[in-house]
Amino acid sequence: MAQTKSAIKELRKTKKRTLHNKAIKARLNYLERKFLKTVAKDKKEAKAIYIQLQQALDKAAKVNVLKKNTASRKKSRLAKKLK
Repeated sequence: MAQTKSAIKELRKTKKRTLHNKAIKARLNYLERKFLKTVAKDKKEAKAIYIQLQQALDKAAKVNVLKKNTASRKKSRLAKKLK
């Protein structure tokens, strides 16, 4: 357990950040699963979901939840599946 005031404060900040990052990652996983299910059935709907997913990946990379190359690689692989 943390002893100093600054260490206690850092723990609070870490918990808050962890929850925030988990929420972002959960949304990404949800959108990705939704996209992969729809891609085989309806291309038009899949394209709309892909746009949402692309924006979510960019935002996650912007706030360093994902690395930029990881987001770029995921977008590229998903775009291939859309075609």
